Amino acid sequence: MPRPIKVYLIAGEPSGDLLGSRLMRALRKTQKESVEFYGVGGETMQSEGLKSLFDISDLSVMGFLEVLPSIPRILKRIKQTLDDIQKVQPDIVVTIDSWSFSIKIHQGLKKRHVSIPHIHYVAPQVWAWKAKRAEQIKKWVDHLMMLLPFEKKYFDPYGMPSTYVGHPVIEGGADKGDKNYFREKYGLLNNDFIMTVLPGSRKNEVQYLLPIFEQVVALMKRTHPHLVVVIPTVQTVERRVREMTENWPVQVIIVSGEKERYDAFAASSIALAASGTVSLELSMAGVPHVIAYHVSKVSAWLARRLLKIKYVNLINILANEEIIPELLQESCNPNQIVCKLEELINVSGASEMNKAEHILSKLGKNEALTPSEKASLCVCSLIKKK
Repeated sequence: MPRPIKVYLIAGEPSGDLLGSRLMRALRKTQKESVEFYGVGGETMQSEGLKSLFDISDLSVMGFLEVLPSIPRILKRIKQTLDDIQKVQPDIVVTIDSWSFSIKIHQGLKKRHVSIPHIHYVAPQVWAWKAKRAEQIKKWVDHLMMLLPFEKKYFDPYGMPSTYVGHPVIEGGADKGDKNYFREKYGLLNNDFIMTVLPGSRKNEVQYLLPIFEQVVALMKRTHPHLVVVIPTVQTVERRVREMTENWPVQVIIVSGEKERYDAFAASSIALAASGTVSLELSMAGVPHVIAYHVSKVSAWLARRLLKIKYVNLINILANEEIIPELLQESCNPNQIVCKLEELINVSGASEMNKAEHILSKLGKNEALTPSEKASLCVCSLIKKK
């Protein structure tokens, strides 16, 4: 009887954790031999059977300046992960997103002369900043799996082996939430106006954004007296979210897990979110929304000089126009956010979602294989080559 295939997965933040959990399910489905999973992941990967080497909240830091105090802890986690890979001796190592952490793992494996094939899932955004990384990455990474159709052209000139698999958000069920179940579960009335608020999955995101979002909620309550706020959150920040929202001037429902999040989307009339993958999920669910984001002044100053893109939201990047309203830094203030939300409620919300639906078709929607199944076939192929 053949031994199980060992797959070592590393996801350093909740968005990667979600990708990892879907890849785990797809590998079980497409791989004939049994599969054992090792590595680092969050709550959704753990629900699929992964025993994480450490808590990924140690790595959930965003911003150029904000990461500096965390460097000693992150370096410790890098060494711990590399030591564990050498102990487990898996058939393949798959790092997922979190490029600043993942690249250190790939470099460490090369420097330690570990012959295990190692691939990265979610190509670094060389089209947004540091374009020269496309050439450097080939030195450290054996293969790239890409979410976006235009990314290969940035890596092919350097001979970087890569596979476009599509964006897993289209298979996650964001468009299949049950609004009636959600309303019944939380005893919501027909005239309750539900707004989803998503302050991010990193501690410093929550710290920056929730005070601003609280003021938005207070202003929205003036025109929507039956306002109910739903906050889908993740394990890394749930405690902090609960502490910071306990005195909000409206009913706040805090939920966790994919099903609860998607049921909340289905029941919501509008949403306010930090920049990230969640905007794709909201677009899948047909929820008009505003993206608002704020970082420290130093981080913002650096970003403006390094980033080469007009937009931060993926729908807008693919469309090359602002379909989803983006309110960043100075524009990320309560009055401007409320104006945009009210505009979506009263005028342009349906138009926003119709345009977003067209863009989602570019990410692999309605294809025979799901992006996660394509990714699993790529992983299996690399294992067989070994």
